Amino acid sequence: MTITATATPGKLLVSPKDHALIMIDHQSQMAFATHSIDATTLRTNTALVAHAAAGFGVSTILTTVAEKSFSGPIFSEITEAFPGAEVTDRTSMNTWEDANVIKRVNGLGKTRLVFCGLWTSVCIVGPTLSALDQGFEVYVIADACGDVSVEAHQRAMDRMVQAGVRPMTSLQYMLELQRDWARTETYEMTTGIAKKYGGAYGLGIIYAKTMFGASEGGHSAAA
Repeated sequence: MTITATATPGKLLVSPKDHALIMIDHQSQMAFATHSIDATTLRTNTALVAHAAAGFGVSTILTTVAEKSFSGPIFSEITEAFPGAEVTDRTSMNTWEDANVIKRVNGLGKTRLVFCGLWTSVCIVGPTLSALDQGFEVYVIADACGDVSVEAHQRAMDRMVQAGVRPMTSLQYMLELQRDWARTETYEMTTGIAKKYGGAYGLGIIYAKTMFGASEGGHSAAA
């Protein structure tokens, strides 16, 4: 059998309009007990995801648990990316068991869902396995999640992957949305987010632009 390659992206890659992002319980109280990832890195990764999703116009659902009575406000990095956005507060640990969240999911009409949040073993395992059970295609941004221990986070990721969840990282998520540096309409936005929240990769962009006027597209910034 002969297979002919074509210059087209695979169907498993995410794009801005083919999925909904669900960010769950990135809240103060939840972060206090998170030890699988340090708080600074978690907040930076979460910011990268939120700003990338907002910049690319990804359909996004923000949800909290017991915000007023226990868990506290959502990370400011998220509200800065989505000013004035609706945040659905819940009592259920499993987001998928909240009727208001499910109403929002159904309203978006997306069959591909990308999740991140705290904690991995409870607030991410619950909705991802529930969504899979109902026929959704599910991704998890692993480094924008966290748990009470490395063991708890890793076992939760193992359990989800074994069930069919596709793992990815925060930087991978943003670069998959961009996918081609020739897409000039989002180039500055993507590299700007990377410079602010992309760690060493962002420093590399700053260095290249400052020292050589270089860009990811392979030509000088002035070109």
